[in-house]
Amino acid sequence: MTEPLFVIPLWADLIAVGLGGVQGALFASGFRGQRRLDFLGVAIIGILVGMGGGLIRDLLLGLSPTTLHNNWYLVTATIASLVGMLLAGLFQRLNAVIVVLDALVIGLFGAFGTSKALALGLPIVPAIFVGVCAAVGGGVLRDVIMGLPVAIMHVGSLYAVAAGAGCVVLAVLELLDVPIAIAAIAGVSVTTIIRILAVAFDVSLPEQRMLYRRKVAVETAAIPVVRPDTD
Repeated sequence: MTEPLFVIPLWADLIAVGLGGVQGALFASGFRGQRRLDFLGVAIIGILVGMGGGLIRDLLLGLSPTTLHNNWYLVTATIASLVGMLLAGLFQRLNAVIVVLDALVIGLFGAFGTSKALALGLPIVPAIFVGVCAAVGGGVLRDVIMGLPVAIMHVGSLYAVAAGAGCVVLAVLELLDVPIAIAAIAGVSVTTIIRILAVAFDVSLPEQRMLYRRKVAVETAAIPVVRPDTD
């Protein structure tokens, strides 16, 4: 007898989508000047962040996107984006709220992506990869659409590292036969805590300064030195 296919509870998936929509709208509402977006632009960014993780997860797993098979995903992302726009003025003064929302979103999408990949029979390493891509997918789509440097490819506050740590914890616990719900809670908690602490204490991975300095030193050494004629 085959085990039933793992299904992410609709309410849990909608919570992740809703939080992502709010966080995306808050992010997009904060721009001023030439980068300022109108209501439609902010709503689209919110929807992308809310639904992007699930879309990327299902595409990597070769599945038809779950978010396009139920009206509630798009409705939830849209309403959440509107809420984010209406409360942007309040939340912009509470930067900690945005940080916590961001951490929760990447934690939830990472947990759902890893869990679904494991349930479909993927080995642990590819399953973690799917989880990380799902976790950061909404943020990547947001940055690409807005023409910004992709956050996870630049010096930041352990964005993808936090997601990866949570996905690893979930996958290892599931390997040890811990119930998937408990493993998912542990994974989300680890991602959220690491992300919040990294932002609070400004922790990031080392920059590629040494490689850059070495490159400059090599190029400088290759430049011929013209000494003034002393005669």
